[in-house]
Amino acid sequence: MSRAEELWERLVRAALRRERTGIDAFGRPYTGIAGNVPSSLSNNRDIDEILRAADEIQDEDPNVSRILCEHAYSLAQNLDPNSEGRGVLQFKTGLMSVIKQKLAKKEVGAIDRSRDIALLQEFYKFYREKNNVDKLREEEMTLRESSAFSGNLGELERKTVKRKRVFATLKVLGTVLKQLTNEVPEELKRLMESDAEMTEEIAYNIIPLDGHTLTNAIVHMLEVRAAVSALKYYRGLPKLPVDFPIPATRNADMLDFLHYIFGFQKDNVSNQREQIIHLLANEQSRLHTPEESEPILDEAAVQKVFLKSLDNYIQWCNYLCIQPVWSNLEAVSKEKKLLFVSLYFLIWGEAANIRFLPECLCYIFHHMAREMDEILRQQIAQPANSCNSDNGVSFLDEVISPLYEVVSAEATNNDNGRASHSSWRNYDDFNEYFWSLHCFELSWPWRTNSSFFQKPKPRSKNMLACGGSQRRGKTSFVEHRTFLHLYHSFHRLWIFLVMMFQALTIIAFNNGHLNAKTLREVLSLGPTFVVMKFFESVLDILMMYGAYSTTRRLAVSRIFLRFLWFSVASVFICFLYVKALQEESKPNANSVIFRLYYIVVGIYAGVQFFLSILMRIPACHSLTNQCDRWPLVRFVTWMRQERYYVGRGMYERTTDFIKYMFFWLLVLSGKFSFAYFLQIQPLVKPTRVIVDMPDLSYSWHDFVSKNNHNALAVASLWAPVVAIYLLDIYLFYTIVSAVWGFLLGARDRLGEIRSLEALHKLFEQFPGAFMNTLHVPLPNRTRHSSSSQDVEKNKFDAARFAPFWNEIIKNLREEDYIANFEMELLSMPKNSGNLPMVQLPLFLLASKVFLAKDIAVESRDSQEELWERISRDDYMKYAVQECHHTIKHILTEILDGEGRTWVERIYADIDKSIENKSIHADFQLSKLPLVISRVTALMGILKEVETPELEKGAVKAVQDLYDVVRHDVLSINKRDHIETWKQLSEAWTAGRLFANLKWPKDAELRALVKRLYSLLTIKESAANIPKNLEARRRLEFFANSLFMAMPKTRPVREMLSFSVFTPYYSETVLYSVAELQKKNEDGISILFYLQKIYPDEWQNFLARIGRDENTLDYEILKSTNVTDTLELRFWASYRGQTLARTVRGMMYYRKALMLQTYLERITSEDLEAAVSGNDATETQGFELSPAVRAQADLKFTYVVTCQIYGRQKEEQKPEAADIALLMQRNEALRVAFIDVVENLKDGKAHTEFYSKLVKADINGKDKEIYSIKLPGNPKLGEGKPENQNHAIIFTRGNAVQTIDMNQDNYFEEALKVRNLLEEFHSDHGIRPPTILGVREHVFTGSVSSLASFMSNQEGSFVTMGQRVLANPLKVRMHYGHPDVFDRVFHITRGGISKASRVINISEDIFAGFNSTLRQGNITHHEYIQVGKGRDVGLNQIALFEGKVAGGNGEQVLSRDVYRLGQLLDFFRMMSFYHTTVGYYFCTMLTVLTVYVFLYGKAYLALSGVGEGIEVRAHILQNTALSAALNTQFLFQIGIFTAVPMILGFILELGFLKAIVSFITMQFQLCTIFFTFSLGTRTHYFGRTILHGGAGYKATGRGFVVRHIKFAENYRLYSRSHFVKGFEVVLLLIVYLAYGYNDGGAVGYILLSISSWFMALSWLFAPYLFNPSAFEWQKVVEDFRDWTNWLLYRGGIGVKGEESWEAWWDEELIHIRTLGGRIVETILCLRFFIFQYGVVYKLHVQGTNTSLTVYGLSWIVLAVLIILFKVFTFSQKISVNFQLLLRFIQGLSFLVALAGLVIAVVLTDLSISDVFACILAFVPTGWGILSIAAAWKPYVKRLGLWKSIRSLARLYDAGMGMLIFIPVAFSSWFPFVSTFQTRLMFNQAFSRGLEISLILAGNNANTGI
Repeated sequence: MSRAEELWERLVRAALRRERTGIDAFGRPYTGIAGNVPSSLSNNRDIDEILRAADEIQDEDPNVSRILCEHAYSLAQNLDPNSEGRGVLQFKTGLMSVIKQKLAKKEVGAIDRSRDIALLQEFYKFYREKNNVDKLREEEMTLRESSAFSGNLGELERKTVKRKRVFATLKVLGTVLKQLTNEVPEELKRLMESDAEMTEEIAYNIIPLDGHTLTNAIVHMLEVRAAVSALKYYRGLPKLPVDFPIPATRNADMLDFLHYIFGFQKDNVSNQREQIIHLLANEQSRLHTPEESEPILDEAAVQKVFLKSLDNYIQWCNYLCIQPVWSNLEAVSKEKKLLFVSLYFLIWGEAANIRFLPECLCYIFHHMAREMDEILRQQIAQPANSCNSDNGVSFLDEVISPLYEVVSAEATNNDNGRASHSSWRNYDDFNEYFWSLHCFELSWPWRTNSSFFQKPKPRSKNMLACGGSQRRGKTSFVEHRTFLHLYHSFHRLWIFLVMMFQALTIIAFNNGHLNAKTLREVLSLGPTFVVMKFFESVLDILMMYGAYSTTRRLAVSRIFLRFLWFSVASVFICFLYVKALQEESKPNANSVIFRLYYIVVGIYAGVQFFLSILMRIPACHSLTNQCDRWPLVRFVTWMRQERYYVGRGMYERTTDFIKYMFFWLLVLSGKFSFAYFLQIQPLVKPTRVIVDMPDLSYSWHDFVSKNNHNALAVASLWAPVVAIYLLDIYLFYTIVSAVWGFLLGARDRLGEIRSLEALHKLFEQFPGAFMNTLHVPLPNRTRHSSSSQDVEKNKFDAARFAPFWNEIIKNLREEDYIANFEMELLSMPKNSGNLPMVQLPLFLLASKVFLAKDIAVESRDSQEELWERISRDDYMKYAVQECHHTIKHILTEILDGEGRTWVERIYADIDKSIENKSIHADFQLSKLPLVISRVTALMGILKEVETPELEKGAVKAVQDLYDVVRHDVLSINKRDHIETWKQLSEAWTAGRLFANLKWPKDAELRALVKRLYSLLTIKESAANIPKNLEARRRLEFFANSLFMAMPKTRPVREMLSFSVFTPYYSETVLYSVAELQKKNEDGISILFYLQKIYPDEWQNFLARIGRDENTLDYEILKSTNVTDTLELRFWASYRGQTLARTVRGMMYYRKALMLQTYLERITSEDLEAAVSGNDATETQGFELSPAVRAQADLKFTYVVTCQIYGRQKEEQKPEAADIALLMQRNEALRVAFIDVVENLKDGKAHTEFYSKLVKADINGKDKEIYSIKLPGNPKLGEGKPENQNHAIIFTRGNAVQTIDMNQDNYFEEALKVRNLLEEFHSDHGIRPPTILGVREHVFTGSVSSLASFMSNQEGSFVTMGQRVLANPLKVRMHYGHPDVFDRVFHITRGGISKASRVINISEDIFAGFNSTLRQGNITHHEYIQVGKGRDVGLNQIALFEGKVAGGNGEQVLSRDVYRLGQLLDFFRMMSFYHTTVGYYFCTMLTVLTVYVFLYGKAYLALSGVGEGIEVRAHILQNTALSAALNTQFLFQIGIFTAVPMILGFILELGFLKAIVSFITMQFQLCTIFFTFSLGTRTHYFGRTILHGGAGYKATGRGFVVRHIKFAENYRLYSRSHFVKGFEVVLLLIVYLAYGYNDGGAVGYILLSISSWFMALSWLFAPYLFNPSAFEWQKVVEDFRDWTNWLLYRGGIGVKGEESWEAWWDEELIHIRTLGGRIVETILCLRFFIFQYGVVYKLHVQGTNTSLTVYGLSWIVLAVLIILFKVFTFSQKISVNFQLLLRFIQGLSFLVALAGLVIAVVLTDLSISDVFACILAFVPTGWGILSIAAAWKPYVKRLGLWKSIRSLARLYDAGMGMLIFIPVAFSSWFPFVSTFQTRLMFNQAFSRGLEISLILAGNNANTGI
């Protein structure tokens, strides 16, 4: 074939598929066109297989390959003749081109297609013979049996893969042959049928139920067989029609019956069949193993699965007071229970988005079960009416689709999340409809004309503001966007705080005297209470607006009854109290009314208190529940707390209640003591003084205070105090929780092993601790008592610990954390030999022999003193003992006859000398070095492979040893054994003493020789092994966890099964070669960066792949060795936040379970016999055993839900290839995705969605396991929860662990998962756990100082914070990542997250809310950890913080938070508030407190009142008043929120390291970072509640060492930080200029330093933490980029990153509603205070305080705006009169300048007045600008928008310049850049890293 033809074929192939770097399952490079068949071809699996086979046989017979391709083309043509499906035309065109090329390759003439069938038949026979098919299976079985424990895994895998590949190809050839002709010879037909039986046709997930398998042992497990048998078709089921398809490989079962009558999808039935069998088998395994002869499932196992699965349905029936589908549960048979469970899971498995509506599923199940009962009663198998239609029987079309369509219509109507929550129904609204008996109005089958199914009319654009569209109202709750939700949800907290503040203030104003007068005033709390309750009842009415038409009448009645009650109560109580006060003020008054008031208030308070206390006692709760049907009790409880389906019975055990009550009493006592003594009491006297100052002079025109007791002055005094009073409770909570968490951690023994020294010191205790915690209990282990038996026990423990420890070390080596020599030192001997001691790893004993030798040689002490000196170091003692015993053992084994006699004699003499304490006299210890050298020489020879020369050398070495011992060492009296010595002497003389030396060939003996050689040759201390910090941390944590309390483990067979579940969208899977080499603007590539950050790991990697340590990366990348390139990609990916890293980590679970199963090859019957043999610790080839793999697969499943994997494959994205590669490398990995199929239906394009599960097949392609059709596009709500929901049906087991794709796991932690799962059955309170919280380790902390801050902050929360939340507070929620869910509990209650658009943007935490509301229990466990990546750059962190803060803003509006706030008891409610939305509200209050304080100071300064008060105070000598006026915050939130971090450091690092770490963080400016984060959280939290706009923000998870441009930082932080920072600076300048401060400059600094710190942090932190921010060249480039961005006018399609105008429009988009515009306007009014105050301070106006002055200032401002407009007149408009415009501009400038000069000269206007005017007008301009932006549509109509935009551009230019100038100035000094680099990368420097190289770039000409 010509060169051109070859190139053409390559081009066609490249067009059809992307060339991937990698290899398939057989180690071959990827080629061919298989795997790229469009999903729109419904039969694409067959086409794909045919094309795969065509690729396979291309080289063997191109003609047959051509036949297969042509057949594939004809199949594609038949399926889609007009090529209308997506990608079909391109596929067919490409395939035809390939066929033409195959034809062109034929050198002979035309193709004779009549011979195609004959060619196929001949090739079939040829292919069978060539691959020796008949012997292939036989060879594999032989190898499998012989290799069971040999570790010959590679050969077996090769054979298995070859067999599968050959039979798969034969299957394709046979299928094509049958499709082409019916005339196949009988002999060939028989062969084809025989071969087909060997082909594993049916794709299966875990258990091959629909087809036999030759390799999977899972089907032979007794519990699986019992579960399969339990589901079989029983007598009570009517017979299925004869034509109903059932695979020949299995019998019909009850799921087939349900499949037939309800029309479930085939793959849904297969999926749920496996799930139910999986659940039943695992439940059975926990009870006992069934009988082998005929496995039968226990009734108890069925009952447990039944009750767990249908628990929510049973509760739903009880709540609605309806009868479940069974009348008597005890009378329901085992088969019927399984039928109900099967029906429920089939409904759930096909419900798609309706799975978020758990009570709707209960409704569907209720009716379908009744239908099923009717069919069973009639004993005729027939389709159910509810699922039957003219188009056939379909559950999806008839039951789910009507629900989906209305949910979808509502979701579409939310305008992509921009519409208000109150204007559309979300998932919760639909679900809560089924919480009342009204739901039965929907009837069965669905009554689709019901209002429930009413779809809203599509929302038009202009209706967005008013939210108008015809629709059905919401259910039970309306998420109005207002801050009032905080009061509405947590009114008890606010009432409590207000009443306490009132009481404390009353007591303070009564000088602390608790007399009758004080008591009467304190009783004013009664009116306060009822008025605040009245306000709450008003909010109840307002907040329900939008749901009245659909809410239950009972709930509406309750709202209005409460309103009526509190209206009357507030009027009555207030009237009574006022009347009592009036009565009291009269002379000789009778206090009857006061007594009446006492009685009323006392009774009400007593009843409330009694009910509150009573409801905290579980016994009383049970009594209340029993009495719940009594009308009076029901009415009282109903009035007190609204009754929902969720939130019932949320009480805790009495002891738990006492614990968290005591916690809060500590917090509250501290808070109120602080409030009274340091806040309220000091302000009493100053307040009285100010109120009594009648004639204060005001420097401006005052409206409020002058004749009103100086009200505003008093307000400015008290406002900061009130603000601090509201937020300081969080600070006290932080302190108390930190101390409590510290004590809990210390009790749990956290941080006991926190150094390498401790790891070394305690290592000998590890085996025993391991056996006590992580190993299954062994009865014969506890029988040892005497000291000799203790040694045996320790050895027994060490022998079982060693394989696990060695596997941990092996994995550390495979991960490149340790080097080969470190692995050798860290590995532990098997301890299965005859040495009478435990052999420890060499890293503990290294160099100890030499130290002991030196001590012995130099010692002049007695034997006891010598041994005492050696024994001071335990490991030195062990090393000496081991050498002593090992030398004897080895010499005894290799010598015989007289040689062995000599060894025994020497050792007998040594033992006797030790016994007689005469070792110094009998042996010359000074000659020990000679003995050691001779033994070392001998061991050095014996460790090699035997050769004649080495054998002679060994004999010579033994003779040398004999010589040294005889002549130099021995000083004993030989007379006692003269005969023996004589005999030995004769043998020596005759030369036969050591003539017969037996070379050590036994593996155990050889290992001893090598170990002894290492002991005698390693002279360097191994005290710093392992050197890698991450390896140290992991080993330290694992070792520490062995001593922590955890549940006893059970054998793998009996453990709970679980799944790991990872959602993925389009993040990095595996770094490609191009990505690794791509350089950023600084010349840094990812690979270069990683090499510098992890230099030791890079060296270890090179050693692992057999490369020289000086190998350059490009040599690997450009080498022909594809494997090395792939390994390099994985090495880099395992150090980033990639899916590959996550998958590797999670697959450690399977590996750990396989190892544990392998080493537990025991049953309870033959336990002792099994553990006595040495093979109990043999692990070689453990991953090979079929039984081990089957057991692991039954217990562990890993599903990654790659939402758009189907689209990625079609678009041939690299991510798809990488995901496929991960599946090939991990056989247990499953990938779920949504497949979008486009086809024609009735001549119209129709899109169908399928939820699919795939695994890797033997050809490296995807093998489809299940394909379940969905009712429509599954993404109706938030992306991640919808992604999780579609795939959760493919998970298995009792538990599911949610893992994000930026997480990691470790083998040693995976060993503990059995213990963790047992927590579900441990005592954690009144209810069993439903979510197990797991500790996280943030692995990105070492990248930079910012990453370190984030890591420490996150680490503090996920350890100490969550520790206290779980115990004692009992309010831990689900925070997203490694938590383990009780799977069945959650999938039957709405899933593991919520998905409603925007409101559930923080989807994870709602799973915790839902679990708690549904009587779940969430715990936290710290003996196991999971790795977690965090954002490492400031912009990434800010985006993340913004996302979380916005999510919390949405939570404030949610019904979940409202119900938890209402239904939790008071103390748990307090805990819940302060650890969720309250934290963000307190954060916002912290910032608002600064504003309140500064605006108060500005008021006092500008009004002149401050100076007057100070002067009066000085005259009156009122020091208390001066102190109050100069109050600065007594503390800042940043200081106290650092307490948990410090205590966490102390606990886990030790006191000294903790102090050093904390001080280091301060030097790295962590306080600036945390202050900056304060602004981020405040901005996004507040803005979300006011305007919405919360959304998922992709932060990117890469390595951030690049320089961020100035403009990018400005865009991100302008509105959130810079504007607010400048506002604070303006306030501080105003106070500096006009405030009166007695203390002068020092007083001002002390007063304002924290405010200055906050403002400057907000303004400059983005540049302080920006790499290379102070390099002059970068600064110049940044300025150019910023000015280009600022001046670029943009246009349609221009993004905010390109143009200031586009960015500004994006910044205003969140203000959409009328309410939002009004709120923004009100907030902007504060900017006009500056002008109002400053103009009265100008010299030009003197002492005039009339409003005229203020009016004139507006005229001046108007003139300035006109001048601005003149100078910014549009060039486009002025093109025709340029000269005139320039003349007018010049003239205007001159006139304005002249006017200013004349005013200064002729009037009192001073230069300082000019600057004061700027200070006044700048905020006013910004206020005008902000108000105009809020009312943008109306301003546009007025034609003023362009002017406003010009003004906004001017402000942004000005603000940018004010920030840019200090940055540019600092960049002139080179040391600033050096300091900043050190500041950002300090940790990297301390580890000897080359950050300077990184920042300078990896360019050849860097130094030029």
